[in-house]
Amino acid sequence: MEQNSMDLFADGEKYVKGRHLVTIFHNKENFYSVLRIRVSETNDNYDEKEAVVTGYFPQIHEQEMYVFYGNFKDHPKFGRQFHARVVQKEIPQTKQGIVTYLSSELFKGIGKKTAEQIVETLGEGTISKILDNPALLEEVPRLPADKAKKLYETLLEHQGLEQVMIALNQYGFGPQLSMKIFQAYQQQSIEIIQKNPYQLVEDIEGIGFGRADELGAQIGIHGEHPDRLKAGILFTVEQQCLQEGHCYLEAEPLLKAVKVLLEKSGQEEVSFESIAKQLIALEEDGKVVGENDRVFLPSLFFSEKGLVTNIERLLKQQQYEDQFPESEFLLALGDLEERTGVQYAPTQKEAIQTALMSPMMLLTGGPGTGKTTVIKGIVELYAELHGCSLDPKSYGKDEPFPIRLAAPTGRAAKRMAESTGLPAVTIHRLLGFNGQESMEDGESREIEGRLLIIDEMSMVDIWLAHQLFKALPDDIQVVLVGDEDQLPSVGPGQVLKDLLASQVISTVRLTDIYRQAEGSSIIEMAHEIKKGNLPNNVTQQQKDRSFLTCRVQQIPEVVEQVVKNAIKKGFTARDIQVLAPMYKGPAGIDRLNVILQEIFNADPDGSRKKLSFGEVEYRIGDKVLQLVNQPEQNIFNGDIGEVVSIFYAKENTEKQDMVIVSYDGNEVTYTRADLNQITHAFCCSIHKSQGSEFPIVILPVVKSYYRMLRRNLLYTAITRSKQFLILCGEEEAFRIGIERNDDLIRKTTLQEKLLAILQPESKNQKDQEPLLLTEETITAIDPMIGMENVSPYDFLD
Repeated sequence: MEQNSMDLFADGEKYVKGRHLVTIFHNKENFYSVLRIRVSETNDNYDEKEAVVTGYFPQIHEQEMYVFYGNFKDHPKFGRQFHARVVQKEIPQTKQGIVTYLSSELFKGIGKKTAEQIVETLGEGTISKILDNPALLEEVPRLPADKAKKLYETLLEHQGLEQVMIALNQYGFGPQLSMKIFQAYQQQSIEIIQKNPYQLVEDIEGIGFGRADELGAQIGIHGEHPDRLKAGILFTVEQQCLQEGHCYLEAEPLLKAVKVLLEKSGQEEVSFESIAKQLIALEEDGKVVGENDRVFLPSLFFSEKGLVTNIERLLKQQQYEDQFPESEFLLALGDLEERTGVQYAPTQKEAIQTALMSPMMLLTGGPGTGKTTVIKGIVELYAELHGCSLDPKSYGKDEPFPIRLAAPTGRAAKRMAESTGLPAVTIHRLLGFNGQESMEDGESREIEGRLLIIDEMSMVDIWLAHQLFKALPDDIQVVLVGDEDQLPSVGPGQVLKDLLASQVISTVRLTDIYRQAEGSSIIEMAHEIKKGNLPNNVTQQQKDRSFLTCRVQQIPEVVEQVVKNAIKKGFTARDIQVLAPMYKGPAGIDRLNVILQEIFNADPDGSRKKLSFGEVEYRIGDKVLQLVNQPEQNIFNGDIGEVVSIFYAKENTEKQDMVIVSYDGNEVTYTRADLNQITHAFCCSIHKSQGSEFPIVILPVVKSYYRMLRRNLLYTAITRSKQFLILCGEEEAFRIGIERNDDLIRKTTLQEKLLAILQPESKNQKDQEPLLLTEETITAIDPMIGMENVSPYDFLD
């Protein structure tokens, strides 16, 4: 640290210097810390001898002197605290101070004479010089190499991270992003940024191409620099695949999109030839995979390919086709109908028989068509025909239960367990993921069992499907259940849709409506919407649904009135679910949650225990939604719980604020740093509601939602309702949504690959092997649309 270290920061910025007394809290994961220091100097109006400092710091050593830069803020509970943006360790600058420092207990084996020799040799700024160039210690007479190495490592441990943090701060990174960068690159952080800031796009969550491009411009990287072009390509592929659900992008529109991105910041023109050249380099480096004119992220390419391989492996089983004569099956089915009082329809009987006689079956159908009834029938008949017990307690520890039930979300798994009376888990838990693995590289354990039934298959993305099928043993029978007309998965791919379209797996479609068949206008409406029709009586009052016409500005008032009326009739927050497709705006999820919190969980006198996080205030009794998978806690994206306790830092030994949420009895603790994992759930997105059903659904539909309005979105929302559906908004907006049959078609090759392997006669004359992008094959891409008489050859040397 230079003598004028404070000059590195903005004029007039507040600082407080002091000796560290005690660390109240330190999070080893993100380095968030709460400290108490003895104040020796400050340029702010602060007269106390001690101060509490909060921020994202490396390890702070007791009794060491530090300078913190930031500002004082008043905490409603804990009083005045200094929120530090960055910290520097105060390093002695005088020769005597440096000698005393280097000969202290921190530096084992360095006595006073050796310290004096080091200072005499290196002069002023000794500490900074050693950190910048440890080879300088070789100039110190009689200093052994091992002691020099140990000295440098100790300095690095105590000063290196602070230096990196300061440098990152000067590049404009806040403390949280700085810590992420340091955790990824350690002492090489600044070197990597100065050499190739675009590496951050690939490695650091939260840093996009625009930010990296700003850094690149600062250090002279611009135009057609290879690192810049590669980062632009990878960023475009990742963004479009993750945001729009594609498994690949076609090379021609990819090149054009990258060109637009690279020229967006006003920099000089970038040629298609240069982008194509770097696309080839990325292929050679294994960062993308080229197949014909398609460009994949490797994880998506190999997930599709792996899923196809494992489906082929399972379908090649032959032992199930003739294992039970039809007479034996019909006899067992008849006994089951008599015992349970259920009379199966012809298509339901077909589904049960197909499931039991096939290695794999797809079962699809809309609401009320009896999918759950069929699942129960499959389970009962399987146990009957195989002579196995459906009581999990009758199996020993080393004897797995033969029937495994799973679903993508905790709520869907719970519904499955309730309807069958058997254990059901999330797919993540079935695979043994503990929350630390990504779907791209996590290793799943082999699934034990003889029959596997997966519900809500439309929600399963290509990554999870690949991991699931990779974990299946050769001799397991698989039944995949889902509604093909619902929204596709949040992650890339459209697995259920592609499996159905391939027609290589035995499939039964349930079309007859049974549930709520007598006069259920909700079910009737859902099936009309599925066909692309808007019912003529959509705005007419029905016994189980209604349509309240209003403008977008009136939505909050209308929703408030409907909810209050439902509460008067005895319904609770658990019974009533408001759904909306967008978060922002006057009729958005965020706005509606504020209003609904005041209805369901008001705090008129301010006495209710609460905790603020950003603009959100959590109270005991609030309904909240889990946003990320946390298998180790047995909670998953989309789970809904209730805040049951709030503890302030002064009330617990951990010395930090905590929110306790109960998910059907499973209590999960969130510290303040974890609160970005939840949000209020009085109103939630339609995507997050998949796999759930609610007694009452309130669905606003207005033209300001236009970007999101599509048939499958409205269909999914409507089919969440079990008893009552209240639509509010504009009939024309509803009509627009139904007429838009998902113009965002996902780009996948799962169907194509399945047909190529399992129906070889459907292949092209020439097998389509993965195509390596080279200067020869790149000419298959035509990025010069609209430029007549120009070929990519014109740009190649």
